[in-house]
Amino acid sequence: MLRNVCACVLCVLTFGSLLQAQTREEKVRRDREKVEASGYWIYNDLERGFQQARETKRPMLVVLRCIPCEECVKLDEELMEKDPQLKPLMDQFVRVRQISTNGLDLSLFQYDYDQSFAVFLLNADRTIYGRFGTRSHHTLWSEDVSIEGLAKAMQGALELHAKYDSVKDSLAAKQGPRPDVPSPEKYPLLKGRYQSQINEKKEVVKSCIHCHQVGDAQRDFYLRQGKPLPERILFQYPHPKILGLILDPTEKATVKEVKPDSIAAKSGFQPGDELLVLAGQPLLSIADIQWILHRAESQDELTAQIKRKGKKQQLTLALPSGWKRADDLSWRVSSWPMRRMVLGGAILEDTTPEERTAAGLPANASMALRIRGLGKYGLHATARRRGFQEGDIITGFDGQTNLARETDLLAYGVNAHQPGETVNVTVFRGGKQLKLSLPRQE
Repeated sequence: MLRNVCACVLCVLTFGSLLQAQTREEKVRRDREKVEASGYWIYNDLERGFQQARETKRPMLVVLRCIPCEECVKLDEELMEKDPQLKPLMDQFVRVRQISTNGLDLSLFQYDYDQSFAVFLLNADRTIYGRFGTRSHHTLWSEDVSIEGLAKAMQGALELHAKYDSVKDSLAAKQGPRPDVPSPEKYPLLKGRYQSQINEKKEVVKSCIHCHQVGDAQRDFYLRQGKPLPERILFQYPHPKILGLILDPTEKATVKEVKPDSIAAKSGFQPGDELLVLAGQPLLSIADIQWILHRAESQDELTAQIKRKGKKQQLTLALPSGWKRADDLSWRVSSWPMRRMVLGGAILEDTTPEERTAAGLPANASMALRIRGLGKYGLHATARRRGFQEGDIITGFDGQTNLARETDLLAYGVNAHQPGETVNVTVFRGGKQLKLSLPRQE
C-alpha cells in the first residue's frame, strides 16, 4: 500500500500527537535525544559522516529535516522508525540527520530551499549520486513523493556506488557552480544574526537557519544590489509537470501521464516511459529531474535516454523561451516576502469565469485576481492601510492587464520597480472600478 510522504529541509521533528503540546524548543531537544539514543544516525555532524563513509567505503544518506515543520512529519517518522521497506537499504549507508543549515556547504548542498525535507545520496568524496524530495503544492505532497519512491532512489544510489569508477564522470554535473557565499550565515541578510553552528545549550530554534531563509537570502543578495532577480533564482527547481510531464511518485522517473499539446508531448514522451538519463545525468528521482531543469536555460535542448516497452531510445526535450515562468510560486514559503515587497501583504487567488461575470467583469478577462487575505502587522499591513479590502478584484497592476496568476504578478512586480517607487493598481469592488496604489517595499 502506498504510504505517502511530505516534502519540505531542516530544523526539528515531532512524533505524533504526544508531542503536539511541546514547544518547538522541546521538540528539537526530544528529537536529538531519541535519535542519539538509537545510535542508528549521526546527528547534525556531516564531517563525521564523511569520515565514516571514507573509512567504511559506504555511500552516505544525508537527510535534511526542518523539525518544526509539522506538515512533513510522515516520511521523517518512517525513516526514524526504520520502515521495513527502507531499513535493509538504509543499513548499507552511512546515515546523517542534519537539522540545521548553519555552516552548510552551499557548494555541495544545493537544492530547493523551499522544502523542509530533502535527501542527498552521496559518495564519501562528495560526489552526488542523487537528490530526493519534491513539492509543488501547499498540501498535495502525495503527488510528488512516497516511501516507495525513496526506496527506489536509495537502491539506485547503491547501484551507482557499486560501479562508481565507471559512472563517476556522468555524475559531475550533479554538483552546481560556486555559490555566492560558502555557507548561509555569510549572506548579507543573515550575517551577524546567525553563527556557523546552532546554539545547542539554549535557544536552539532561534539560532537555527531554516532552509527557506537560505532562499530568502539568495534573493536578497541580488535585490540589495539593485539587480533584477535572475530567472534561475526567481523560478527555482521547476516541476516537470509544467512541461506536461506527470511522473509516478512511487518510481524513480517513470512517466505516468503526458498532457496533450505540452512540451513533453511535442518532444515525444509517452506514458510508461522510464527516464534513465537526462542531459547526461543518471536519474534517481523527480528531484534529479528538477535539478537538471533548474540548471537549464531558455531554448535549451536536453537529450533524454528512456526505456519504452523494454527498449532504450533517445528523445530530445526542447525547451522554448520563457518556459520556467509556467511554474507556480504561490505555494512556496518564499512567496511571503515577495507578497510584502510587491503586494503590501495581500494574498491573491484566481477567479472563475462565473465569479468574474458576477463581479461585473468579462468572463474571459485576462486579469482578475481576488484578494483573499490581507496582512495585519508591519509591512505586511501596507495594502490594508492603503485602502485595499478582502474581496477586491485586481484587474490592473502598473499598467499591466495580463498578469493572470498571483505568480505572474509577483514575478513582474519584484523586478519592475525599486523599493520606494509607487505602483498604480486597478481594482473592482461592488461593481465599481477603483484606482489605488502600493509602494514597492524592501
